[in-house]
Amino acid sequence: MAISLPIPHVPPIWLESRVGIEAAALMRSDVWRGAGVPAGEGRPVMLIPGFLAGDGTLTTMSRWLQGSGWQTRRAGFRANVACSQDACMRLEERLEDLAAETGSRVAIVGQSRGGVLAKALGARRPDLVSGIVTLGSPVLSQLAVHPLVLAQILLVGAMGTGKVPGLFSMDCLRGACCEPFRGDLAGDFPPEVGYVAVYSRSDGIVDWRACLDPAATDHVEIPASHCGMSLNHHAYRTVAVALGAFADYEDGLPRAA
Repeated sequence: MAISLPIPHVPPIWLESRVGIEAAALMRSDVWRGAGVPAGEGRPVMLIPGFLAGDGTLTTMSRWLQGSGWQTRRAGFRANVACSQDACMRLEERLEDLAAETGSRVAIVGQSRGGVLAKALGARRPDLVSGIVTLGSPVLSQLAVHPLVLAQILLVGAMGTGKVPGLFSMDCLRGACCEPFRGDLAGDFPPEVGYVAVYSRSDGIVDWRACLDPAATDHVEIPASHCGMSLNHHAYRTVAVALGAFADYEDGLPRAA
């Protein structure tokens, strides 16, 4: 009797062509005009872009948040391709500065790989982080992506292994350099930090199942492309609700079970 092997999930990458449509819908939405967005009153939010992306990809979200009184801070990435441990250390310094500057714990919104880094930061520094929102972030398996994107990851890793500066290497996967990062990512997530995981079954880059982290307080499904999550009005509405809820964690209150 023949054994039927499971067919691996290949994200529908052709759906990534909808980004322009998503951006246009955002500009027509009430959430873009501030409906349902809690007043920031100077509270801090750090925005972390995805793999190969720089801070500029989250400029629209940053301006939207600033319009409602939130103080945003960039990750300082031209392209998110650094060793995960090195990236977390740099982000941790920014977190410390932003928390000291505002006198408040910081909310983090991370897209794709940015959300993976956000989870590690939340686990590492619950004293600095009020909550995280991950947008299409494969926290359960960072390589659960479309084969074309996996090829890009392997290319960057090969270049980093070849000592091209500023890039992650193959050693980051299981080597000693990223052992602290892997420990933060796999360990228990602190109950005093909020965690909302946003995913889309029509994500054309990441296998949406890799986004369903059991550690998250909420899993929110939205109709969106992967790249378009930074411009999707459903994502913005979810971010708005999450930021309002994270205010409950600013004093270190535990999350509801």
